[in-house]
Amino acid sequence: MNFPLFIAKRLFKEQSDRKKVSRPAIRIAMAGVAIGLAVMIVSVCVVLGFKHSIRNKVIGFGSQIQVADFMTLQTSESYPIQMGDSMMRLLKKVPGVRHVQRFAMKQGILKTESDFLGVVFKGVSEEYDTTFIHHNLVSGSLPKFSASKSSNQLLISKIMADKLMLKTGQKIFAYFIDMNAGIKMRRFTISGIYETNLAQYDQSICFTDLYTAVKLNGWESDQASGAELMVNDFDQIDLSEDYIVKHVNRTVDKYGETYSSKTIQELSPQIFSWLDLLDLNVWIIMALMIAVAGVTMISGLLIIILERTAMIGVLKALGSSNRIIRHTFLWFAFFIIGKGLMIGNLIGFGLVLTQKVFGIIKLDPSIYYINVVPVEINVTLLVLLNIATLLISVFVLIVPSYLISHIHPSKSMRYE
Repeated sequence: MNFPLFIAKRLFKEQSDRKKVSRPAIRIAMAGVAIGLAVMIVSVCVVLGFKHSIRNKVIGFGSQIQVADFMTLQTSESYPIQMGDSMMRLLKKVPGVRHVQRFAMKQGILKTESDFLGVVFKGVSEEYDTTFIHHNLVSGSLPKFSASKSSNQLLISKIMADKLMLKTGQKIFAYFIDMNAGIKMRRFTISGIYETNLAQYDQSICFTDLYTAVKLNGWESDQASGAELMVNDFDQIDLSEDYIVKHVNRTVDKYGETYSSKTIQELSPQIFSWLDLLDLNVWIIMALMIAVAGVTMISGLLIIILERTAMIGVLKALGSSNRIIRHTFLWFAFFIIGKGLMIGNLIGFGLVLTQKVFGIIKLDPSIYYINVVPVEINVTLLVLLNIATLLISVFVLIVPSYLISHIHPSKSMRYE
């Protein structure tokens, strides 16, 4: 029989003793662990949800990896690169890549009778993954994306629609500057309106078919601004990028243009640097909460040891060593921490699930890019968080438990 564990169980379950094993101290220590863990669970779930929500919006506009002309990726101008069937097949064979889609960019001006707005037209073809746009569609429908014919349809953002006072189904003129042909004009029909609340994209990007964007640029039919690659696992994006660097980058197409590539982190470094800073906030919160839990547990353990001085003296008089008695009180603390963790998990998961289902807490999308606090539950991470909290809380109690070695049986008999 494990004697320290047996005594610890009896102490933890004891209810009849007149002192009740310092129940207020136990409850305070338990509450400190529970509240600390609940705060950490909520913080981790909210930060994960927020990071992935923003990241997915940025990826929705630019994918995880872009392959384009070297000058396109180095400047704000769009230079053509050959994106024929052979290159598309090569890109689809890149390890970890699940989808490849072409795109072409063209700067232009949308003009109504009373106002005008400079925008970037993004032309996409039939293979374009419309999941992201469908999810953020406010009204209307998507244009008929094609690489072989023009639909003269346009998908604009809500910001553009509000500025130009446009609605779905309306006609609008667009003007484009061509260095050789002068000014080109096209009339489009507004097929739909989207809103992602990611202002830097919503203010500038509207969608049309690839055929129109290529013709407006004066490019050949097998040319485009580049290709967007979607990967299966974002955490393995560097492996796919390394393959592209070795087999695609620095090769030259038949028009003499050089292929190059960049990941979404390289294309939008400011946003991803900002998201990485959120991790620091989580670490600070976790450190503070674990410190609070540790301090309350130390205080509770010291109170319990002092209150049980007479019992410690009796155990020593009966031959128990300091080591056995320390283990007894560490087991006792283990039970307190374990119950605190259970309560903390119930509170933390309850708050997270409530927010996930009902979206009670709202945000200002103009500031946070989303209109409700997002949460994401990562079971593996939260299990590790529980284990780390338990181990750290028990570890910090080892030194205070040595107070037992200073208690002498003869003196403890007179302690009340």
